[in-house]
Amino acid sequence: MRIHQLNCGTMAGLVPTRILLVEAADDLVLVDSGFGLRDVADPAGRLGAMRHALRPALRSHETAVRRIEALGLDPRDVRHIVLTHMDVDHIGGLADFPDAQVHVTAQALTWAVRTPRFLERHRYRRPQWSHGPHFAEYVYGTDRWENFRVHRLDHVAEGMMLVDLPGHAVGHSGVFVPGDDGGNDVLHAGDAFYHRGQISPTVRVPRPIPAMERAMALESRAVPMTHARLAGLAERRRDTLDVVCAHDPSGPGGL
Repeated sequence: MRIHQLNCGTMAGLVPTRILLVEAADDLVLVDSGFGLRDVADPAGRLGAMRHALRPALRSHETAVRRIEALGLDPRDVRHIVLTHMDVDHIGGLADFPDAQVHVTAQALTWAVRTPRFLERHRYRRPQWSHGPHFAEYVYGTDRWENFRVHRLDHVAEGMMLVDLPGHAVGHSGVFVPGDDGGNDVLHAGDAFYHRGQISPTVRVPRPIPAMERAMALESRAVPMTHARLAGLAERRRDTLDVVCAHDPSGPGGL
């Protein structure tokens, strides 16, 4: 499998929205979708008041569908989209791939779509799934990988896994993708951390980052534990695994 890290929308002038594009054996797989063409065309209707907090620079050429075309690939080959969670900057592009199956934890789908509480009703945006995505939902069982709960997605791409990373949102997950041709494996940790320094003691974390993270976390007590576990994983697998997140400006696709 070939793994591309793509920036699909910039927020507040300096924060990327990083997704993965995986060239699997028979098709293409996205990990998250970033902002989409419909978000660019109708930010008020699609993003609501969240657009004022996030301040996204919505440009059509930065959407996943256009990034895929720029790589010389066919967006119609995207058969699967695996979500870390359902915030607006992670699912806006779903409508650009209407035939793709969308894989997500049952918890995330329940609290965003089925029975949202007060906070979720204001955080998640129903217009982003009004086109009727084909959802496949998963509950973590007894499978473990590196001491994390996982759900295996071999039916999506061989070796791919949902990885339980609580804190940022209910049902929040990372997505593990095995490397190929001598390349490192990749764990896209979604919004489980915001900056590399939060899982690496040698990197300084800008002062506003922790406050921003606490403000957005729906399960804030779990955030420090998830940071610590990811830090341990990144150290143990430092030569074979790239741990990335969605919005770290110091990583690939940053500014």
